[in-house]
Amino acid sequence: MGGDYRNAVKALHAAVADLQFKLRQAEIKAAEAGQAPRATVSYPLSNEQMALRLYSIRLSHDDAVRPAGTRYASTPVDDQHAAELRRGYAGQASDEELRYLVGVPIDYFRSRGHTNALFGTLEWRKLAIALCAAEYEALARVAERDEGIFTGQPEHPTLTTAQPVVPDLPPVSLLGLFDDYISSRKLLDKGSESERRWSPVFQDLRTFLKHDDARRMSKQDILKWRDKLLKTKSPKTVRDVWLASLRTVLNWAVREDRLPSNVAADVRQDVPKKRQVRERGFTDDEAARLLDAALSYKRSEREGEKLAAAKRWVPILAAFTGARVTELTQLRKEDVIRKGDRWVIRITPDAGSVKTNQFRDVPLHSQVIELGFDKFVTSSPSGPLFYDASTAKDALSGARTVSGRISTWLRDTGLVPEGVQPSHGWRHRFKTLGRELGYSDRVVDAICGHAGRTAGDSYGDITLAAKQRVIDALRPYSLSKLSETQS
Repeated sequence: MGGDYRNAVKALHAAVADLQFKLRQAEIKAAEAGQAPRATVSYPLSNEQMALRLYSIRLSHDDAVRPAGTRYASTPVDDQHAAELRRGYAGQASDEELRYLVGVPIDYFRSRGHTNALFGTLEWRKLAIALCAAEYEALARVAERDEGIFTGQPEHPTLTTAQPVVPDLPPVSLLGLFDDYISSRKLLDKGSESERRWSPVFQDLRTFLKHDDARRMSKQDILKWRDKLLKTKSPKTVRDVWLASLRTVLNWAVREDRLPSNVAADVRQDVPKKRQVRERGFTDDEAARLLDAALSYKRSEREGEKLAAAKRWVPILAAFTGARVTELTQLRKEDVIRKGDRWVIRITPDAGSVKTNQFRDVPLHSQVIELGFDKFVTSSPSGPLFYDASTAKDALSGARTVSGRISTWLRDTGLVPEGVQPSHGWRHRFKTLGRELGYSDRVVDAICGHAGRTAGDSYGDITLAAKQRVIDALRPYSLSKLSETQS
């Protein structure tokens, strides 16, 4: 810009305008070619509000630099520039002249999400005219201040009729909100599962937005993100995991006064109704064949003893308890206990994870004992029965790994029919049998670990005796490997 201050100030506007012009031209060409999206208006302001904000920015700058020395205050206002601004707000300037005068402020407001007006459009021209008025009024105040007058007020209607602009609020970190939400859940001894499953959601959204400010997110942003996810994920996963987790955290942020509103509140994803051509649980014959396969399973040379034991015992435990498979694969020797004359398994969060975060005792069916499960437990070392605690990062990861391998193995047997989940098929079957036997859903839910559906369900206790009556009423399976196992 040269060494002379006055000449440098005069040349600066032209230099910046030229640079901004090149950038805007590239952006416009990219948008027209479909290679770049039009800027999202996440915090829209009227032309008058943007003009008022620019006026305030200019005067704030004057307030900051005027006391710094005499050079600034002694530099007269450029009369030629003022005349150009008058032509601008009078509507006499061409688009190119307006771009030179106020192109930089327009780009600033675009970057803040206040407008998406593109150069050459009527929308852009109206904004440029309003900003010329703001720049002219700001110059007028600066000139008055040079004469010692600090009481001047704008006269142009663009500024006198504008609604006050709410000051910019500090950014709110999206990832920070997620971390704080998880911390609040952990205070209630919850949230570990959410942290594992939802962390990729917020990392992906952060990458998609190209910023970490939750205040700058708009509903349009979330809709575009959803559409991007649908290219690689099922509608059900997008609905039940990705959108649901975002809504949950943003709802929490609104309740905690961290955000004014939840921009994802009304973003939904429809899911086609899944065709169901059969029951979701195993039939008698299917269950018997699967249990036969489990009881006759032979460990391969490269397979660990505990994984082989899991493939043998977890299916029979699932058949007679309706428990989640991971709740069974996390069992420890100390979780299998005798109460009176009965063997009982204790499913507890201490062993890894329980969805309701509540322990429950489940009596074992006599056929489980006849097959030798008690002897297996007695002969096992302390600690996890079905995974090696020394190699697992934690109890939950070890139990999940074994659960996944059991599911894969059952699929590979070819005995799991289409439309039935290898693990949940046992839970569906157990609930069906409970209803067939006429037992209360509340007692069966207590065995399976399902939370109560009403406030009344939380009153009173489901005793071990009540659970035992349901377990004892279950018919033993006719298993071809039963006599072989006992021998």
